[in-house]
Amino acid sequence: MVDDRGVARCGWAASTDDYMAYHDDEWGIVVHGETRLYERMTLEAFQSGLSWLTILRKREGFRAAFAGFDPDAVAAFGEPDVERLMADASIVRNRLKIRAAITNAQAVVRLRGNGGLDELFWSFAPAVRRRPHTPADIHAATDESIALAKTLKRNGFAFVGPTTMYAAMQACGLVDDHLVGCHRGGG
Repeated sequence: MVDDRGVARCGWAASTDDYMAYHDDEWGIVVHGETRLYERMTLEAFQSGLSWLTILRKREGFRAAFAGFDPDAVAAFGEPDVERLMADASIVRNRLKIRAAITNAQAVVRLRGNGGLDELFWSFAPAVRRRPHTPADIHAATDESIALAKTLKRNGFAFVGPTTMYAAMQACGLVDDHLVGCHRGGG
């Protein structure tokens, strides 16, 4: 879709400036590093059942509330932190998701002796990365996201279902779901 600025973008990106900036500057760009991957996985988990726009608009609040997504800091959170986060209007206040973020930080720390989150996450990147022609060509989950979700769960992660992990794979550049013709890709 060509927007009112004459730029071809994926259709979802044209609805708000927040989406446009996220689409153009982040979505689908390769992400490496424990903290950055943990942040994306956490935000995708919080998005489950909500609009991504809600998460984007609360992102700075999430960063402040979750210690910049430093896994060591979040792994040390206790019950007082859960209560503090439940009272924090700058984030999505969902007790299960907050506890999952802490559980997942602890799992990230444990993974360090086994290659780390980066190595595990990227081991599920598909060998072939074809860009979709239409939104109907984009799947909610793939064999790779199903396998990633199962592996993460075996390693103690929570709130990491196949659909959430596919969204994280899209966000972190493991797959390129920019539509053919979008300025962000080569097609």
